[in-house]
Amino acid sequence: MSSKNDGFKDFVLDQLAALRGLTCRAMFGGYGLYHRSTFFGIIHKGRLYFKVTTSTLSRYKDLGMKPFRPNAKQTLKSFYEVPIDILEDAEVLTQWATEAVER
Repeated sequence: MSSKNDGFKDFVLDQLAALRGLTCRAMFGGYGLYHRSTFFGIIHKGRLYFKVTTSTLSRYKDLGMKPFRPNAKQTLKSFYEVPIDILEDAEVLTQWATEAVER
């Protein structure tokens, strides 16, 4: 992992500090975010993705966000990129993370 990606991971973890039970594990060239045993987020190439549900998907799409695409042949439509303005607001980001966990 490059230090740039580690710096972004550290920023995300700092922003989600209020989410008790949060863990981060290296996976697939990025990181997986877990709340206790629930996998809900992906950090990959300087971007954050959260698991979406039928009730939260439109919020991501309305903001122009795209699904997680680790490579040209694979798209995970159950994970969408978190907008930068949400990422920069720790309180709102934690709310979005909580919704991703609760699915």
